Amino acid sequence: MELIELIKQFASKQYLVVSHYPRGHLIIAGALCSLVLVLLILPLGDTDEEANGRTEIVLDIDLQQNVDTEQDQPDALTLSDFVITAEVAPQAATQPILEDVTLWQNIEVKSGDNLSTIFSKVGLSDQDLFRVLNSSDEAKVLNQVYPGYQLDFLIPPEGELEQLRLLKSPLEGFLFTLNNNNYDVESILNFPQLRPTFKVGSIADSLFMAGQREQIPAVTIMEMANIFGGVIDFILDPRAGDDFSILYDEKYLDGEFIGHGDILATQYTNQGKTFIAVRYSNEEGETGYYNAEGESMRKAFLRSPLDVFRISSNFNPSRRHPILNTIRAHKGTDYAAPRGTPIRTTSDGQVTRASRNGSFGNLVIVKHAGGFETKYAHLSKYANGVKKGKRVRQGDIIGYVGTTGSATGPHLHYEFLMGGVHQNPRTIIDKLPKAESIDPTEMDSFRMQTADLLKRFSDMNSTTFITLNQPSAD
Repeated sequence: MELIELIKQFASKQYLVVSHYPRGHLIIAGALCSLVLVLLILPLGDTDEEANGRTEIVLDIDLQQNVDTEQDQPDALTLSDFVITAEVAPQAATQPILEDVTLWQNIEVKSGDNLSTIFSKVGLSDQDLFRVLNSSDEAKVLNQVYPGYQLDFLIPPEGELEQLRLLKSPLEGFLFTLNNNNYDVESILNFPQLRPTFKVGSIADSLFMAGQREQIPAVTIMEMANIFGGVIDFILDPRAGDDFSILYDEKYLDGEFIGHGDILATQYTNQGKTFIAVRYSNEEGETGYYNAEGESMRKAFLRSPLDVFRISSNFNPSRRHPILNTIRAHKGTDYAAPRGTPIRTTSDGQVTRASRNGSFGNLVIVKHAGGFETKYAHLSKYANGVKKGKRVRQGDIIGYVGTTGSATGPHLHYEFLMGGVHQNPRTIIDKLPKAESIDPTEMDSFRMQTADLLKRFSDMNSTTFITLNQPSAD
């Protein structure tokens, strides 16, 4: 009965459709319905492969294992997968865990910076700083941070400092690592690759301008001037046409240039007289520069305590004082130089004073063996670590040019005393002996260490200067 009733309802519906729609439309609709019915009636099971033109590929897979691991498979990686969040969903032990992508924050210490402001820049508090500083005795190294140092912070999303790296240079530093609420400290020591570099130059105006033209580092030029400082006064002695050569090391770390190393050998020809110096280190690790015969290039005292200067006032027992306008002996030599120019001690000795002293302003006095004494006045400031009792070696920086005390402009007032009596610093040097040369018992070691270097340096000089002196083809 139900079937008869359905047929009647269908017939009634059909009549309504036929009476309201065009015959063409009805034919198309009927064809579509028939196609749908055919697709529904077709079986969904296996079919004959050849009849359907398909080839089945059978995979040897443990279906149960596939079901177990399917839920553990990660979706396709997107950029958000590499963003570290505070909470990380656990992953199956069988799946590789992506390494946390964490960024180091790098801060270069600038003049005026302090640790508190630096920690604040990276989002750390004074409590975090206090915790690092008091974690161990070795952490006290952070109390001596200077401009140019680099501080690198590794701070995970939780906000706790995990590692701190202090780099004094690309070669030296310290690494602080969080361990049970304290920070372990270990030293960082990298060893650079050394590449010898050979440069030559000719004097047309000044030594430093010549070095600049040949792209020789200023620090290397200054070191050369210091090496020959006992035999050449680089302000008064150089002449146009003088030439020089330097063989020095350049430092590389992981293929990148990081700085300049020591001079290995150097030569300077002044007014036709040639001086050669070669670097030598003895068994005790003491290093100096000597000529080919093992004679030291150093005098007992350097000819001047500055590398860049002009003499504004000589030693003069009857000079008229520029401020007091009275006859008052000028017991030293005044070297005019830009404010901040480094001042070097002219010989080994011990600092007996580093403090303010009336018209001298900031004053350093160094006592030397043999009853000698040198004084350095009007300093803008003292070098780090320079204080009474400090041992210094020839060429060490002890302070910087300034205008403290009675000074009309930036300059260094330098005095030289022998047995308590003032001497002319510029003329007394030639009357003093050289520093100690190679001991006769050490000459074999000296020759063994320097012979090949001197020969190579000599060959470089010969080839280079012959080429430079050849007339042009024009």
